[in-house]
Amino acid sequence: MAWVFLALASLGEIFGVMFINMYLADKKWWRLIPLVLSFGLGFVLLSLAMREIPMGTAYAIWTGLGAAGAVLIGILFFREPAGWKRLLFISFIIAGAACLKLFS
Repeated sequence: MAWVFLALASLGEIFGVMFINMYLADKKWWRLIPLVLSFGLGFVLLSLAMREIPMGTAYAIWTGLGAAGAVLIGILFFREPAGWKRLLFISFIIAGAACLKLFS
């Protein structure tokens, strides 16, 4: 169950970053609500995952998947560039996270 919590915590990080971008585009106070909720839920789920997963592994996977997911969200929804080098290095981040899970 800890790995499920960690995956969901990464989604909280990804959506939190997305909500930051949306807030910066249109600075209305109510746009802060999903931002705070998303990051808050991500931190709670990360803390639950860290009950069973070592801190270094959990944090590395959480930040790696969060970063890779944020880049993919940027490419898919915010018209950020998607060059082959960028996609290659995102795949390295995801492969690293998968290997951390495999060998922990």
